Amino acid sequence: MDASVDSPNFSRLLPCTCKLEERRQRSQSQVRQFSDMSGFRDMTFESFDPTIRGAQEAFESALAFARHPHRWLVLVGPYGCGKTHLAAAIANYAFHELQMGPVFAVVPDLLDYLRTTFGPDAEASYDDRFSAFRGADLLILDDLGTENATPWAREKLFQIINHRYNEHAPMVVTTNDLDRVDPRIRSRLVDWQLATTIYIDAPDYRDRSPRRPRPRNR
Repeated sequence: MDASVDSPNFSRLLPCTCKLEERRQRSQSQVRQFSDMSGFRDMTFESFDPTIRGAQEAFESALAFARHPHRWLVLVGPYGCGKTHLAAAIANYAFHELQMGPVFAVVPDLLDYLRTTFGPDAEASYDDRFSAFRGADLLILDDLGTENATPWAREKLFQIINHRYNEHAPMVVTTNDLDRVDPRIRSRLVDWQLATTIYIDAPDYRDRSPRRPRPRNR
């Protein structure tokens, strides 16, 4: 691009807008590949059992959010209570029914994915990949609070979540314990003006044996 002699960009090589757009689209495509839902395709609202004790409110709130994805939904509960299933069900619904581009990310994996941009063979810049997460149509963060809480990790998560907080961009978060979350992030997750927080007190789905078919009357 051309710049006048008094411009701070004079004599600097800067990418043109078409190259910037190409790079942005490539980064978004890579983030969608990272957010591979193939392992979660069976986690739908139809396959979730809302009759389990403590699961009904979470199921209804997740379904309502999926139909009208705005604001934030925060699902809190112990391992195996169905948080990830409901979060994945929202992502599947948004993709198939609303033609949105949801980004589903397990938080420790997201941070590892951002770190790969610092390697010599990185296929995308950190800024592009970071922006793709911040600007996703719908961002779903699974297992917040289980990440390695280094200063770098805390800062990157805060920047992503704070951006979406300021923009009121739709987001779903699952966590086992809000007390383990960075206080700066927690204060935003519990803001009742933006977020709906649901505590799930359901037994571990993994401990349940499959339901047997009811015998027919003879």
